[in-house]
Amino acid sequence: MDNEKIKGILLDIQNTELDFTVTLTGKASKKVNGLYKPETREILLHNKNFKTDNQLVYTAIHEYTHHLINEEQIATAGGQSPVRGAKIHTQEFWVRFHELLETAEKKGYYTLSMEESPELAELTKKIRTEYLETNGRLMQEFGRLLAKAHALCEAANIRYEDYIDRVLCLPRSSARDITRVGVVPVNPSVGFDNMKLLSSIKKTEDRSAAEQQILSGKSPDSVRALMKRRTDEGNNPKTKLEKERERLSKTIAQLTQRLKFVEESLASL
Repeated sequence: MDNEKIKGILLDIQNTELDFTVTLTGKASKKVNGLYKPETREILLHNKNFKTDNQLVYTAIHEYTHHLINEEQIATAGGQSPVRGAKIHTQEFWVRFHELLETAEKKGYYTLSMEESPELAELTKKIRTEYLETNGRLMQEFGRLLAKAHALCEAANIRYEDYIDRVLCLPRSSARDITRVGVVPVNPSVGFDNMKLLSSIKKTEDRSAAEQQILSGKSPDSVRALMKRRTDEGNNPKTKLEKERERLSKTIAQLTQRLKFVEESLASL
């Protein structure tokens, strides 16, 4: 696989108006597999680090994600180069990266397959069932016990916060998250960290949608982005005004009915 072929693959995954170059350095590096230079729009790939083209494509897509975000930042800044020193591996980055990987998989440029390693497939099954799911169920029970302890503390006139701080020696934020996982119904097979994420979603339909996303293989960052998009849609000025109009219409109808009743009552006196 040469420079132009890699560039062609990246452009086919997602096009860009900002030109860039791809260079196979012919070197190995213990520090990084690749590098993106935003000033010169160069993607450098230390191809001696990779055993297969599949590994090479993964890193190329990683660096190309930096390029696409760089392009957007330049456009937002009116053609000016973005400020250097800013965090580059943001949640936005990981969401875009995983989206590009999924496109690459659909187009046949990249694959995440464990078919060549039955041992890894068996180990993955063990991790999911005996650790992720089992730990998830334990944390659900833990959460229910904390909720019971809270009620018992109140009945005994004991400050629950002090009980958490100095008896269980748990960080309050951890106790809050664990308790919520014990109260909100979520699938323990997604693992405790994802259970915390899901249990923070208030609407049942949104929580179910996010859970299905995780179970289908979406990354936690992608699910967070989905949640944010839904929240942003809910905060859209037009949507907010439409909801307010609906609420006001109901209130006016209720007040009109009440006014009618008051007038009829006065007329009968």
